Amino acid sequence: MDTYTLHRGTAPLFISLPHNGTALPDDIAARLTPEARRVPDTDWHVADLYAFARTLGASIIVPSYSRYVVDLNRPDDDVSLYPGQNTTGLCPTVRFTGDPVYLPDQQPTPDEIAARVDTYWRPYHQALQQELARIHAAHGRAVLWEGHSIRSVVPFLFDGRLPDFNLGTAGGASCVPALQQALEAALASQSDYSYVVNGRFRGGYITRHYADVARGIQTVQLELAQLTYMDEDSFAYLPERAARTQALIRRLLACTLA
Repeated sequence: MDTYTLHRGTAPLFISLPHNGTALPDDIAARLTPEARRVPDTDWHVADLYAFARTLGASIIVPSYSRYVVDLNRPDDDVSLYPGQNTTGLCPTVRFTGDPVYLPDQQPTPDEIAARVDTYWRPYHQALQQELARIHAAHGRAVLWEGHSIRSVVPFLFDGRLPDFNLGTAGGASCVPALQQALEAALASQSDYSYVVNGRFRGGYITRHYADVARGIQTVQLELAQLTYMDEDSFAYLPERAARTQALIRRLLACTLA
């Protein structure tokens, strides 16, 4: 199995979905708890949610393997992106519930983590870098959009119920003010969904690392509460609910192309 799939588009928009993967190599799956083998912390169905973006000319990259194999949105040195807050690491050993990912004494060793980085993490990031460079060369600018989702209530990671749309621009550092203002205006102009900008999820490694605003490379992360498009308990995709959410995502993506 390829570690990722890449669709090359025609617009200066590149969508990365680093937590959509669900595959587990057999040797890793055998060491996980029964609960973890269901890969419950997947950003479920975000590739389906963003599939329409091909009609906008967007490029899209999607991994095949679960974040439990390696988290593509963490730095390869595993430095915490949210110091002082609960989080999961480069090769997670705890789930979003705080429960273990692995059976006792089955966690990956440092050598195994390094091997996973080489096998799964580096190819995704090399493809991401190359496609971003291609788009920038073709258009003189690029927007890298990080599509994520998470359960609406995860006490291990945040208090209370997460807003529906969580926009992150690394505190305004990963895009020009005009783009953030346009995105905020689009969110403020509707009343169906709650939202926050640079709240609990300000942007992960990809958003922070690949932004180069001076050169015209901007990055934005959108973390969705999963109940906006799916059933959080069964993981089932709900097309009618998703269609309403897609309409607002389309408006946000249009801001990046304006």
